[in-house]
Amino acid sequence: MVSHTARPAASPPARRHGRQGLLLFVLSGNMLLDAIEVSVVLMALPTVGSRLGLSPWGVQWLMSGFALGFAAMLLGGPRIAARVGRRPVYLGAMLVFGLASVAGGLVSGPAALVAVRVVKGCCAALTAPAGLAIINDTFPEGPERRRAVSVYSLFGAAGFTAGLLLAGLLVESSWRWTFLFPAPVALLLLVCGLYVLPSGPTDGPAPRTPRLALLRDRALLRSALGAASLNGTYQSLLVLMTFQAQQRLGWTPWQTALALLPACVPLALTVPFAGRLVARYGTGRLIILGALFPFLGYVFYLAKPEGSPYALGMLPALLLVEAGFCCAFMALNIQATASVRATDRGTAVSLYQTGVQLGAGVLLPLVALPLTYADGYRPALLIVTAAGALGLAVAVTGRGTRPGRTGDARH
Repeated sequence: MVSHTARPAASPPARRHGRQGLLLFVLSGNMLLDAIEVSVVLMALPTVGSRLGLSPWGVQWLMSGFALGFAAMLLGGPRIAARVGRRPVYLGAMLVFGLASVAGGLVSGPAALVAVRVVKGCCAALTAPAGLAIINDTFPEGPERRRAVSVYSLFGAAGFTAGLLLAGLLVESSWRWTFLFPAPVALLLLVCGLYVLPSGPTDGPAPRTPRLALLRDRALLRSALGAASLNGTYQSLLVLMTFQAQQRLGWTPWQTALALLPACVPLALTVPFAGRLVARYGTGRLIILGALFPFLGYVFYLAKPEGSPYALGMLPALLLVEAGFCCAFMALNIQATASVRATDRGTAVSLYQTGVQLGAGVLLPLVALPLTYADGYRPALLIVTAAGALGLAVAVTGRGTRPGRTGDARH
């Protein structure tokens, strides 16, 4: 006689870990989608411009519009989440993001496309900071939280690479797919989020209005300026190279995507080790290197004759710029809040991220003007190089900035 025994139900810890795993999948997936949004449209810019009769200056608003929408919503987003609730705001932003993706694939007017991108940037500003806050509230302090933050950061860093590869495939089919494809992904994340996103106790108090003292914090301001220069020059260089590759060299979007991979893959590979790098060398030296390497890359590319082989022109410049990201990505984030009280840290992060997005939102239109009206890419590259020099000057002059209350910024 065979005895049949019912399988024991999953233990509460097992259910909790399973739910946390799905939550981390949703939050990291959304971070991945936000990063993809930047690179997938980057690769489509020359094609969209050609189809809609737009100049580089006109079509670049698809990228800078996303960055400006992101920056505009960052400071007000935490207050909205505190008033309405983090869960409804997060889910609502995901829904609007998905609907905007559908609209982006259907509309034809340039103004409507830019408006869609601004809306999606606003949605990203509501979900990205909230995702990290939910991780801090949900995962216990210690190894669990560190692993969760590492996964979250890794997905964000890998998203840019994924966007380039996706765009190389999608644009060759139809440029509209670059705007449509996020819709089903956002829907999947929304459905999963309805099940796992916490509510109630995780909704924090309304953040305080930025104090004048916070706006005068030298470490925060220098970090924001450094990150603005790094992000703005990085995106501007990639836009410049994309138009050069596709319009002057006759490369396909797929060939261009493969050529730009050295500008994003190393960061995705080194993000899990960035904390150890900061702990060993400190933020100051890494921030200086993070500004120096890109500046050298811009100067190198500026000095090369136009039409130089990829291995002797684009590739070394891209590797130098990415080396800067690998050095400064984590260091700038840590330095931004090193001298800020714990109660002001959320506001400081929002101010810092606003600077990051404004770097791209302001510099991209400036670089696109000479791309449209000047002969060749050197005038545009001069603007990128000048912005890189400014970022290096900020990093060097900020070397002696003390971290303030919180102690050494390396911790």
